[in-house]
Amino acid sequence: MPDLRRVRLTPEERRAQLVATGVNFLAEHSLDELTMDVLAQRAGVSRPLLFHYFDTRQGMHLAVVTMARDSLLLASEPRDDLEPRARIRDTLLRITEFVRQHQGTFHSLVRGIASGDPAVRRVVDESRDLNAERLLDAFTELGTPNTPGLRVALRSWVSFTEETLISLVIDRDEDPEVVVRFLEATLDGVVSATGELPL
Repeated sequence: MPDLRRVRLTPEERRAQLVATGVNFLAEHSLDELTMDVLAQRAGVSRPLLFHYFDTRQGMHLAVVTMARDSLLLASEPRDDLEPRARIRDTLLRITEFVRQHQGTFHSLVRGIASGDPAVRRVVDESRDLNAERLLDAFTELGTPNTPGLRVALRSWVSFTEETLISLVIDRDEDPEVVVRFLEATLDGVVSATGELPL
């Protein structure tokens, strides 16, 4: 690991580099294992320098989780040039590929955050809300009524998808095409069920 003190960076660049080191740590460890001492050692900087950038361990965790979340959201951003069905499928394929390439980070975000700091949990929940909104946009474009039931169903399906990706991609290394077909089928089933309920 290169010593970050030897590279002249702006404060913003230095902080981003420290956060990236923390995100890389999540590839093989849980968030709870990421302490100031561990990050200082991996980054090759002093512990007091970390407190200068993050104030607290919780602040450092929040920055790391936010960067990891933003990486996932960027990798799965819907393509506006595709029609809704193709857009959903393309997004699911890219999310699945992201999980294959960043298994530890994704696992840490989905499973390792559950008992963590409330501010950190909110960051993860924000990503779930945004992914549900992306799906809502696609289905309303297809003519599905925007009802409270649909919004609840899509938000719940996002959490279901996270567990599915852990089980099928990380634990079983299933073919991405098979995983996406399964997710598409469950998504259609959930959306269809909302039309049968008075919500």
